[in-house]
Amino acid sequence: MKNYPEITEKMDKTLNHLLSEFGAIRAGRANPTVLDRITVDYYGTATPLQQVGTVSTPDPRTITIQPWDGSLLKAIEKAILASDLGITPQNDGRLIRLSFPQPTEERRKELIKQASKKAEEAKVAIRSIRRDAMEDFKAQKKKSEITEDDLKGIEKDIQDLTDAKIKEIDGLLSKKEKEITEI
Repeated sequence: MKNYPEITEKMDKTLNHLLSEFGAIRAGRANPTVLDRITVDYYGTATPLQQVGTVSTPDPRTITIQPWDGSLLKAIEKAILASDLGITPQNDGRLIRLSFPQPTEERRKELIKQASKKAEEAKVAIRSIRRDAMEDFKAQKKKSEITEDDLKGIEKDIQDLTDAKIKEIDGLLSKKEKEITEI
Protein backbone atom coordinates (compact mmCIF):
# COMPACT_ATOMS: atom_id res chain seq x y z
CA MET A 1 0.00 0.00 0.00
CA LYS A 2 1.31 3.40 -0.97
CA ASN A 3 1.34 6.35 1.36
CA TYR A 4 -1.00 9.27 0.63
CA PRO A 5 0.01 11.95 3.16
CA GLU A 6 -2.62 14.53 2.12
CA ILE A 7 -5.49 12.07 2.39
CA THR A 8 -4.15 10.55 5.61
CA GLU A 9 -3.74 14.03 7.13
CA LYS A 10 -7.33 14.99 6.28
CA MET A 11 -8.65 11.75 7.77
CA ASP A 12 -6.50 12.17 10.90
CA LYS A 13 -7.83 15.71 11.32
CA THR A 14 -11.38 14.28 11.22
CA LEU A 15 -10.45 11.71 13.89
CA ASN A 16 -8.88 14.39 16.11
CA HIS A 17 -12.04 16.47 15.77
CA LEU A 18 -14.10 13.44 16.80
CA LEU A 19 -11.87 12.92 19.83
CA SER A 20 -12.40 16.52 20.92
CA GLU A 21 -16.17 16.12 20.39
CA PHE A 22 -16.11 12.95 22.51
CA GLY A 23 -14.13 14.78 25.19
CA ALA A 24 -16.90 17.36 25.46
CA ILE A 25 -19.53 14.66 26.12
CA ARG A 26 -19.88 14.36 29.89
CA ALA A 27 -19.94 10.75 30.96
CA GLY A 28 -20.61 11.37 34.63
CA ARG A 29 -16.91 11.75 35.27
CA ALA A 30 -15.18 15.05 35.82
CA ASN A 31 -13.15 15.75 32.69
CA PRO A 32 -11.42 19.15 32.32
CA THR A 33 -12.03 19.09 28.53
CA VAL A 34 -15.69 19.98 29.17
CA LEU A 35 -14.39 23.46 30.05
CA ASP A 36 -12.51 23.90 26.73
CA ARG A 37 -15.26 25.97 25.12
CA ILE A 38 -15.84 28.26 28.11
CA THR A 39 -14.32 31.73 27.94
CA VAL A 40 -14.10 34.28 30.74
CA ASP A 41 -14.24 38.06 30.37
CA TYR A 42 -10.72 38.95 31.53
CA TYR A 43 -10.24 42.72 31.45
CA GLY A 44 -12.48 43.05 28.40
CA THR A 45 -11.01 40.07 26.51
CA ALA A 46 -12.68 36.70 26.08
CA THR A 47 -10.03 34.35 27.50
CA PRO A 48 -10.21 30.53 27.67
CA LEU A 49 -10.88 29.32 31.21
CA GLN A 50 -7.65 27.27 31.33
CA GLN A 51 -5.64 30.47 30.79
CA VAL A 52 -6.92 32.30 33.87
CA GLY A 53 -6.36 29.67 36.55
CA THR A 54 -5.48 26.14 37.53
CA VAL A 55 -8.03 23.48 36.55
CA SER A 56 -7.75 20.21 38.44
CA THR A 57 -9.76 17.08 39.24
CA PRO A 58 -9.29 16.17 42.91
CA ASP A 59 -11.69 13.21 42.56
CA PRO A 60 -13.60 11.50 39.70
CA ARG A 61 -16.73 13.62 40.16
CA THR A 62 -15.24 17.07 40.87
CA ILE A 63 -13.38 19.75 38.95
CA THR A 64 -11.84 22.68 40.80
CA ILE A 65 -10.82 25.97 39.22
CA GLN A 66 -8.45 28.18 41.16
CA PRO A 67 -8.01 31.53 39.38
CA TRP A 68 -4.62 33.23 39.54
CA ASP A 69 -6.44 36.53 39.99
CA GLY A 70 -8.99 36.30 42.83
CA SER A 71 -11.13 39.05 41.28
CA LEU A 72 -12.05 36.61 38.49
CA LEU A 73 -14.10 34.27 40.70
CA LYS A 74 -17.40 35.99 39.87
CA ALA A 75 -16.58 36.18 36.13
CA ILE A 76 -15.70 32.47 36.02
CA GLU A 77 -18.85 31.57 37.91
CA LYS A 78 -20.91 33.69 35.49
CA ALA A 79 -19.25 32.09 32.42
CA ILE A 80 -19.94 28.57 33.71
CA LEU A 81 -23.58 29.41 34.44
CA ALA A 82 -23.97 30.93 30.96
CA SER A 83 -22.46 27.83 29.31
CA ASP A 84 -24.35 24.69 28.29
CA LEU A 85 -22.66 22.61 31.01
CA GLY A 86 -25.78 22.42 33.14
CA ILE A 87 -23.79 22.47 36.38
CA THR A 88 -24.03 25.09 39.11
CA PRO A 89 -20.59 26.18 40.29
CA GLN A 90 -19.88 26.45 44.03
CA ASN A 91 -17.71 29.44 44.93
CA ASP A 92 -15.95 29.30 48.31
CA GLY A 93 -14.06 32.59 47.94
CA ARG A 94 -10.78 30.96 46.86
CA LEU A 95 -11.78 28.47 44.19
CA ILE A 96 -14.74 27.24 42.21
CA ARG A 97 -15.90 23.68 42.56
CA LEU A 98 -17.96 21.83 39.94
CA SER A 99 -19.61 18.60 41.11
CA PHE A 100 -20.72 16.20 38.40
CA PRO A 101 -23.74 14.12 39.40
CA GLN A 102 -24.10 10.48 38.41
CA PRO A 103 -26.09 10.47 35.12
CA THR A 104 -29.43 8.67 35.08
CA GLU A 105 -30.04 5.69 32.78
CA GLU A 106 -32.07 7.94 30.47
CA ARG A 107 -29.24 10.49 30.34
CA ARG A 108 -26.72 7.74 29.58
CA LYS A 109 -28.82 6.57 26.62
CA GLU A 110 -29.02 10.17 25.42
CA LEU A 111 -25.22 10.54 25.70
CA ILE A 112 -24.67 7.30 23.78
CA LYS A 113 -26.97 8.57 21.01
CA GLN A 114 -25.03 11.83 20.96
CA ALA A 115 -21.70 9.97 20.70
CA SER A 116 -23.07 7.69 17.97
CA LYS A 117 -24.24 10.71 15.99
CA LYS A 118 -20.78 12.33 16.25
CA ALA A 119 -19.13 9.06 15.17
CA GLU A 120 -21.47 8.75 12.20
CA GLU A 121 -20.68 12.34 11.16
CA ALA A 122 -16.97 11.48 11.32
CA LYS A 123 -17.53 8.36 9.16
CA VAL A 124 -19.40 10.45 6.59
CA ALA A 125 -16.51 12.96 6.58
CA ILE A 126 -13.98 10.12 6.05
CA ARG A 127 -16.04 8.71 3.17
CA SER A 128 -16.30 12.18 1.68
CA ILE A 129 -12.51 12.52 1.79
CA ARG A 130 -12.26 9.14 0.04
CA ARG A 131 -14.77 10.19 -2.65
CA ASP A 132 -12.94 13.47 -3.33
CA ALA A 133 -9.59 11.67 -3.57
CA MET A 134 -11.03 9.06 -5.95
CA GLU A 135 -12.48 11.79 -8.17
CA ASP A 136 -9.04 13.45 -8.32
CA PHE A 137 -7.34 10.20 -9.31
CA LYS A 138 -10.03 9.40 -11.90
CA ALA A 139 -9.46 12.86 -13.40
CA GLN A 140 -5.73 12.09 -13.56
CA LYS A 141 -6.56 8.80 -15.33
CA LYS A 142 -8.74 10.68 -17.81
CA LYS A 143 -5.83 13.04 -18.57
CA SER A 144 -3.61 9.95 -19.01
CA GLU A 145 -1.41 11.01 -16.09
CA ILE A 146 -1.84 7.57 -14.49
CA THR A 147 -2.66 4.16 -15.96
CA GLU A 148 -5.74 2.01 -15.38
CA ASP A 149 -3.62 -0.38 -13.28
CA ASP A 150 -2.34 2.54 -11.17
CA LEU A 151 -5.91 3.70 -10.63
CA LYS A 152 -7.01 0.22 -9.48
CA GLY A 153 -4.09 0.06 -7.02
CA ILE A 154 -4.80 3.56 -5.74
CA GLU A 155 -8.51 2.75 -5.31
CA LYS A 156 -7.61 -0.34 -3.26
CA ASP A 157 -5.09 1.61 -1.12
CA ILE A 158 -7.52 4.44 -0.42
CA GLN A 159 -10.32 1.98 0.38
CA ASP A 160 -8.00 0.15 2.80
CA LEU A 161 -7.08 3.46 4.45
CA THR A 162 -10.77 4.41 4.68
CA ASP A 163 -11.66 1.02 6.20
CA ALA A 164 -8.88 1.40 8.79
CA LYS A 165 -10.10 4.88 9.80
CA ILE A 166 -13.74 3.71 10.00
CA LYS A 167 -12.60 0.80 12.20
CA GLU A 168 -10.72 3.30 14.39
CA ILE A 169 -13.88 5.42 14.71
CA ASP A 170 -15.88 2.33 15.72
CA GLY A 171 -13.23 1.54 18.35
CA LEU A 172 -13.37 5.10 19.72
CA LEU A 173 -17.17 4.93 19.83
CA SER A 174 -17.27 1.62 21.69
CA LYS A 175 -14.69 2.96 24.17
CA LYS A 176 -16.85 6.08 24.72
CA GLU A 177 -20.01 3.97 25.09
CA LYS A 178 -18.24 1.83 27.68
CA GLU A 179 -17.14 4.99 29.54
CA ILE A 180 -20.69 6.36 29.50
CA THR A 181 -22.32 3.16 30.74
CA GLU A 182 -19.71 2.60 33.45
CA ILE A 183 -21.12 3.29 36.89
